[in-house]
Amino acid sequence: MPDHAAVGSLDVLMLIRRAALDRIVSGEIDLVFRRWKQPTVKTGGSLRTAAGMLDIVGVERTSRSAITAADAHRAGYATKAALLAFLDGREGDLYRIEVRPGGTDPRIALRENDELSPADLDAVVARLDRLDAGSIGPWTRATLRLLADHPHVRAQDLVDSIGRDKPSFKNDVRKLKALGLTISHSPGYELSPRGRRVLDHLGV
Repeated sequence: MPDHAAVGSLDVLMLIRRAALDRIVSGEIDLVFRRWKQPTVKTGGSLRTAAGMLDIVGVERTSRSAITAADAHRAGYATKAALLAFLDGREGDLYRIEVRPGGTDPRIALRENDELSPADLDAVVARLDRLDAGSIGPWTRATLRLLADHPHVRAQDLVDSIGRDKPSFKNDVRKLKALGLTISHSPGYELSPRGRRVLDHLGV
């Protein structure tokens, strides 16, 4: 079984295009080849992607000569030469990554669940308190309120309105998203049903 505790962000770790992700979900692709100076995924891990979860079945170093035409087809390339042309434009050791669909991102189901008991609400508030304590100051409640009041507003406009830098703000919103409290859009964000329930409970 995949180690869902070892969940990473696909955009950072593997950079797979949406078209290829859809082919992984459909079963057309089950191999990915990458050059890395250091492996960024591990066997048994999983990744969140735009197409749902992706399980990492196996990761191993390989070589150009070990790649077969069948491997190239499994990776979504018409020929081995086409795959090598993609890989040769990059630096690092060559890795063969076996993948499979991992199901729906659990955050989607979480964010739709707004039927929270008092104990559930206390647990979420405790998580928010820990996030505040681990930062330079309290930000969770103010950020939830900001997103509730300004849905679908560009991140740059939001940070300009509160005097924050964009990278750290977006990182904070991702922490709230991991708790199922926000939904990302293009542009901007909004509170999920769960997030609205928590904000109502907080009374801010």
